Amino acid sequence: MGSFFAELARQASANARREVEAYAREIAEFGFLDTNSRARAETLEYSLWLRRRTVELSPDNSELTDADLGYIAAIGESRAAAGMSLDARQRVLRLHTSLMLREINEATDAQHGVGVGVGVGELMRMMHWFAPQGERGIRAYSQGFVTALRHRLPYVEQAALLARSLLKGDPISADLAAALGMELPERCAVAVIRVPDRPVGDRGLESEIETLVKTHRAPITWWPDRGSRSGELIAIIPIPPATHPTSPASSTAGLAQPHSAPDPVSDLVRDFAQALGRPCAAGTATSSLSDVADALDLARRISRTAPLRRASARLRPHTLSDVFVELAVADAPFVDGWLHAVARSLQPGPDLVVTLDAYYRHDMHRGATAAALNVHPRTLDYRLRRTRELTGIDPSSTRGVRILSSAVTRRLSEAILVDLDEPRTNSGNADLADRGPA
Repeated sequence: MGSFFAELARQASANARREVEAYAREIAEFGFLDTNSRARAETLEYSLWLRRRTVELSPDNSELTDADLGYIAAIGESRAAAGMSLDARQRVLRLHTSLMLREINEATDAQHGVGVGVGVGELMRMMHWFAPQGERGIRAYSQGFVTALRHRLPYVEQAALLARSLLKGDPISADLAAALGMELPERCAVAVIRVPDRPVGDRGLESEIETLVKTHRAPITWWPDRGSRSGELIAIIPIPPATHPTSPASSTAGLAQPHSAPDPVSDLVRDFAQALGRPCAAGTATSSLSDVADALDLARRISRTAPLRRASARLRPHTLSDVFVELAVADAPFVDGWLHAVARSLQPGPDLVVTLDAYYRHDMHRGATAAALNVHPRTLDYRLRRTRELTGIDPSSTRGVRILSSAVTRRLSEAILVDLDEPRTNSGNADLADRGPA
């Protein structure tokens, strides 16, 4: 064994102790190592074993044996069974890799310090061994981790973990998907369904989310807002190759978006909205699997800009093309404030915001709009005239379409609906979510 490998062997015990101390110091979930002597001893034993096996195998570029990989998998399984989170697991793997590389550098420096040059061949053998065998070890650790999760967590919680791991780019997502029997597609749609603050006493969403996961077989997670009962349902839905967008590929999720949501996305949104029984707003964006974090950001912005709607048979999520004007307006506070002032001027009504929403969603067709509102066409004409009186803007003009449609959408995107989704008419209420996106 060369002097470089001998130095690594000499420092193995000290390096293993340093790793255990780093875990306890830098990873909150390993704080128990300071009080649980048995767990500390077991962690130290594993850390020392890894270093000794590295020194034994790397000089001859020998692979980790099946027994070695089985031991690594057992460690991953025991840590998951003890409740370690995916985030802590990732930090452990990063910290371990960082410390191992540091130890290689320290061994190299130590040999130079005593006047012994480290041969390039020794260092190259170590690095040639370290990368592929490290990858095999991480894979075994992750597989053991997932094995424990399958026994410890319900199916719906495993799907939530898969969703979060995909959004963070965690490689364990492949093992989680395999355990759940879900395929990881080349492309997917990220859907974000925004749910406003629900009343105290309103039922929880656990059963609805479980039904969605089992029906649509997709990674789905609930993302609650802090300090409230509102939140977002986030789903990652595979897109069949035949339905991929035909627009040019782009590194930015928003530049290659389809004009309408794929059918599986619309189906999931309708199912959840129907089960929710309350108004919600949905946005979606497509991307490659490696860019789902960018797609999530865009889908979330779309959902927060989209108007809140009730469930209906024709409900669908908004895409970028539906709200691109409102997205730009939301980033210009002075314009947004002006549009909100326009919307407030409609309050004397009656029901002018709801009326204009239906009018524009039916392409300004009087008959279809009146039918959706369940009012006589003359009542619709009166409301359009009233709009002109209050705003000085003709809703049927180009200027009116540009200003009033954006003002209405921004008003309806607010979390407090003040019953705007249920118009007060002489002829009864109509479900205005019968057409258009959610």
